[in-house]
Order: sequence, then structure tokens, then C-alpha cells
Amino acid sequence: MPPLAPVLTAVTVFVALTTMTSAQMVEHTTRFIWEEAPFPRAHASTIVEAPDGSLIAAWFGGSGEGHEDVGIWSSRKPKGGAWLPPTELYKEPGQPAWNPVLFRDASDTIWLFFKVGPSPREWSGAYMKSIVSGERWSDPVWLPAGMLGPVRAKPLTLANGDILAGTSLESYKTWSSWMEISADGGESWSKHGPILFGDQEQDRIGTIQPTLMEIEPGVVRAFFRTRRTGKIATSVSKDSGRTWAPLLLTELDHPSAGIDSVRLDDGRCILVYNPSTTRRTPLSLAVSFDDGVTWNDFLVVEELVTEQRGELSYPAMIQDASGDLHITYTWNRRRIRHATVPLEVVPERSEFAREEGVKRARQPACCRPSTHS
Repeated sequence: MPPLAPVLTAVTVFVALTTMTSAQMVEHTTRFIWEEAPFPRAHASTIVEAPDGSLIAAWFGGSGEGHEDVGIWSSRKPKGGAWLPPTELYKEPGQPAWNPVLFRDASDTIWLFFKVGPSPREWSGAYMKSIVSGERWSDPVWLPAGMLGPVRAKPLTLANGDILAGTSLESYKTWSSWMEISADGGESWSKHGPILFGDQEQDRIGTIQPTLMEIEPGVVRAFFRTRRTGKIATSVSKDSGRTWAPLLLTELDHPSAGIDSVRLDDGRCILVYNPSTTRRTPLSLAVSFDDGVTWNDFLVVEELVTEQRGELSYPAMIQDASGDLHITYTWNRRRIRHATVPLEVVPERSEFAREEGVKRARQPACCRPSTHS
């Protein structure tokens, strides 16, 4: 009998768009970032493209979330090459690390924000800067008490030059989302919020981990993780993130898990999320042609079968210089996957001619951004 074929770590997935004929197929690829690593579990990845075209990913890894041996790990993928073996970037003795967030600013400096502490209720925020495209890093700088940096999703450099970071607090009874803004390239930060529903019970449940899109200069739409609601929440700011309309629940199903979003260079908006109220699978992409007011699911990145335990969660997403999408996400709390979605996979408005299946953000008319080309 011939030997069994090796287990593939790069998988090509074909998914038919619901509005296309069965003969028209779209393609994306998924692969593990590493084959072997000195840690058994990993979670909460992040990704950025360096100025030289390489990709940098980071995550926290160790024996399990919240354990004292958990540190911040990273890998680089040179342009046209494969992912390099993971290296540990930071480990605080006796304390776990959490939720790294990579960000490339307007001067092409790459930042790595992360948290350290016993739990999300007690952690402190810090950052390091890349010296050479993710190959060497500065010593950590600790943020002032009360400032955490971006908690889950990447910051934005706004049209006015400000850096806007979505952050959040998890207390014993409540969650709440905030914004941290730097008008001087990250030298100092101001805090704005909390961003609330305006309903006492909903605000007690609260939101965390906002993801951001600037849909026109000074107008930012955010989407938020919720708990016990089964839906993603949204809000809009018209003053570059300083004040926000009341939160509203969207029609986007949600199992209380991380989400991320990107506004493409051509104005289409992409959301990566788990469209389920009970499980962190499948991991799917949705597209919006109206600045995040309505959404159409168009691609399943990966899905676990009904009987299969585990999760595909905490995605991070960017658009690279060529226009393609890159997504990293947790695979069953043990490894990190990288998906590449070519730009041509993202549907055009004409491919969704019918209203059937559209999911709405339900933002009030007073707070909706104007339609623009």
C-alpha cells in the first residue's frame, strides 16, 4: 500500500456566491502560520503589512489564556515567501500577556500594542515599535494608568492625521467601549466615551472591542462585540471619534466574539465575523456598498462541521498594497490560520441586485453618513 499523503496545511477553498451561477466560483486560500511551536495554545492574532511588502503577524501563546507562561509571539512572511518560525517578542515574569494589535502609521512605523496583567479587569497597556519591518523591536513603553491602547482591532489614521484606537473596559458587572485619540503621532493620548446605548439594562451588559472604518473625512462607523444579545452593535461619529451616536443593535448575528472590518480603497466595506448566535463558526465575510448600513454575506473563510468542537475566532483583517485581503484567526485555540482573499473575490454591487438576505445596521437617519462615490 502506498504511504498516506501528508496532511495539507495550505487549503484552497471554493465557495459559490448565492447571487452567482453554480459555474461561477471564487477562490481563497488558508494555511497555518507554523507547523511546530514551543507553546501548545495560541489566540487573538493580529496582522500588518510592512513597507517592504512582508506580512507580520502576532498573537499570545502559552499553555492557555490567562496562564503565567503566556507571552506575545510573532512571525514574518517575507514578500513571496513562507511564514518564518515564531519568535517571542515579550514575556512579563509571572504575568500573562494578552491581545496584541499591530498598526502601521502614516510614517510607516509599525506599532505593537499589547496588554499584561492577571485578567482583562486588571491589565495594563503597553506598546513597542518595530525598528526593521518586524525583525527588531524597541523596548516596551507602558501607557499611563487608564489608557490601554487598542484592545482588539487595529487603530486608524484618520483624514485629519489623528490616530483613533478603539478600546474597552471589562469590569465585574459591566462592559463599555471607549476611544483613545492621539493628535501628535502617538506621543500623547486622550480618552473619549463611554459609548452607550442610552438604555440602563443594555448599558449594563455593554460592548467591547470596537472595529473602525472612516467612511468619509471625520465620519467614522464602528462595530462592537456584545454579550447576551446575539447581535453586533454599531455607532457613528461625525467628529473624528470624539462623540458618538447612541449604540444600536444590527441584524448581524453574533456569538459574542471578536470581529474586524476594512473599508477598501474603492469604498466597499468588508466585515469578518461569526454569523451565528451560538458558535464561533463559521468564519465569514460580508460586504457593504453603503458605508456599513446594510450587509451581504459572500464568503465562508472556514467552517467547522456540526459535530466538530472548537472555534474559528478573533479575526484580524487588512488590505495589502495590491488590494488583496489578509485575515488571521484562531483555530481551536491551538494555532493561528492565515487566509488570503484576492480582491476579485469581493463582489460588486451589481452582483447583489435583490434585497433578499440583506442584513441592516439599523442606524437612525440622523446619524447615517451621506452616500458618496
